[in-house]
Amino acid sequence: MKENILNYLSAFNYRSRINMQEPYPTNEDVVKKVFKMAWPSTFESFFIALISAVDTMMVAGLGHEAISAVGVTGQPRMILLALIMALNMGVMVVVSRRRGQGRKEEANHILRNSIIISFVLSLVLNSLGYIFSPELLRFAGANADYIDMSIAYFRIICIGNFFYSLSLTMTAAQRGAGNTKISMTTNLSANVVNIILNYLLINGIWIFPRLEIVGAALATAIGNGVAFLIALYSVSKKDSFLHLNIRQNWKITTENLKTLFTISYPSMIEQIFLRIGFFTFTKQVFELGTYASSTHQIGMTVMHMSFAIGDGLAIASTALVGQSLGQKRYDLAKLYGKSVQHLGRIVAITMAIIIFLTRFQIIGLFANIPQIVEPAQIVMTILSIILFFQMSQVIAIGSLRGAGDVKFVALLSMVSIMLIRPTLTYLLAYKLGFGIIGAWFGMFADQLIRWGVSLARYNSGKWVNFEV
Repeated sequence: MKENILNYLSAFNYRSRINMQEPYPTNEDVVKKVFKMAWPSTFESFFIALISAVDTMMVAGLGHEAISAVGVTGQPRMILLALIMALNMGVMVVVSRRRGQGRKEEANHILRNSIIISFVLSLVLNSLGYIFSPELLRFAGANADYIDMSIAYFRIICIGNFFYSLSLTMTAAQRGAGNTKISMTTNLSANVVNIILNYLLINGIWIFPRLEIVGAALATAIGNGVAFLIALYSVSKKDSFLHLNIRQNWKITTENLKTLFTISYPSMIEQIFLRIGFFTFTKQVFELGTYASSTHQIGMTVMHMSFAIGDGLAIASTALVGQSLGQKRYDLAKLYGKSVQHLGRIVAITMAIIIFLTRFQIIGLFANIPQIVEPAQIVMTILSIILFFQMSQVIAIGSLRGAGDVKFVALLSMVSIMLIRPTLTYLLAYKLGFGIIGAWFGMFADQLIRWGVSLARYNSGKWVNFEV
């Protein structure tokens, strides 16, 4: 199958559309490098989302209230990770540039400083999340049917989040260095541990007690701890590009802070816009009632699997574009960006067809009551249309990030996610009375706008001139 994909993509003469400079790779070389960089990230993201779906199925066995209890914690958890994710975007972009420039020590110093910053941020943010979890979850839309379950689940998640944040910082640096397999190994191992412990702790199998929703949270937290240990081991190897040693210089320098801040600050603004937009949207959905929120959670679980593939391809695009620009090969940056875009279109069309044709079977894995099944069928149909636009814009934005064009990405997120999606959801779901279906049409409009604007920016070619 891999060879068929390579042969198909090689048939598109990317070099003929770009003013290439010598030495330049053959079409087959380009596709092979894209595939080599993309498949670990894509495989990792997809199977993490798949395991998350299985996780949701296991929780669903406790009732539709349990689905909502876990689902309502999603955006509060992402709020706690927002600053870490902004930092990690800076880490990945800067390390990819330093890798392309051959500046190994500078890349490692950036990593050491980033770990210190990540440690402090994650400790403070997750402590606040633990303390104020009741207020945060009520504001997110949790109701009396499941608020107690949500609080118990979220507090344990906050503990695991601390270790997860540190592992994310280390794997972001590895991705920037081109070591996408390390990130794949780290996250897949952690999620396998999570799913095994879910089975044992949710239902009380063998010698383990039946902990239900608390068991699901403990399984996730322990899995996060495993991810941290594997990520730490990956940067302890002396022969690798990224290597940590306690005797190295860990002092945070003004130059490193300035470099990280230049990239991370717009990403931080973007994350703030994203979190406000997603939080508002999720709150609107959960206030429609338990059935609507359960339907939404099923749709989002499937959507995360498709988004995971796009995210994996975007990571490859970010790293390849960043490394190419670090080498002053603007032509290669464009070449790799176009190659990943085309691969994304193939994957998106394939997944859209699969989800549409199997939507009834997919819904049956989560619920079998008419109040959820009937609207979920429409949600799945909308999702199959969204996929093409979502995949394409995520990859385009990945290329823009790799080039350092993060201010534009932040502005796009503000307009589309923070303003357009919640506004349309309010109008369609509440004012016009379409409920959960209206909310998903609001999401479709958001994806369509981001697709058109991000591709227009990418095709303009302005992003190749940014310095990092």
